[in-house]
Amino acid sequence: MNNFLLDTCSLIWLSRGGGKLTKDTLQLVDNAQIVFVSSISAFEIAHKYAKGGIGLPCDPDKWYIEVLEFHDLTEIPVDSKIAISSTKLPYIHKDPCDRFIIATAMQRNLTIITADDRFSEYGVQTLR
Repeated sequence: MNNFLLDTCSLIWLSRGGGKLTKDTLQLVDNAQIVFVSSISAFEIAHKYAKGGIGLPCDPDKWYIEVLEFHDLTEIPVDSKIAISSTKLPYIHKDPCDRFIIATAMQRNLTIITADDRFSEYGVQTLR
């Protein structure tokens, strides 16, 4: 059985009922024993919220904790190994937050749930 890591967009879509996630992927998430989220997603969501790029029903810190609890998601902190690994990736994807997520998946052997086709160019497994 695969272990899954949601990218930031997938986390937001999951919180809103699915978004661009397929029904099959939503079912996999619902049935998975454990689904992970990178702590960098908290930063990315709060940053987008502060710049007015995303609307949330409450402050990002409260929203993030409530979404993780409601969907029984497990956060993976960005440690030094992940941070350094993200800098060693080829520059296919220039978004530093996404590079942290890719490095996390590589370190933990996780399948990333994402709609971003560039993720698979790093050799990580992806689902949409």
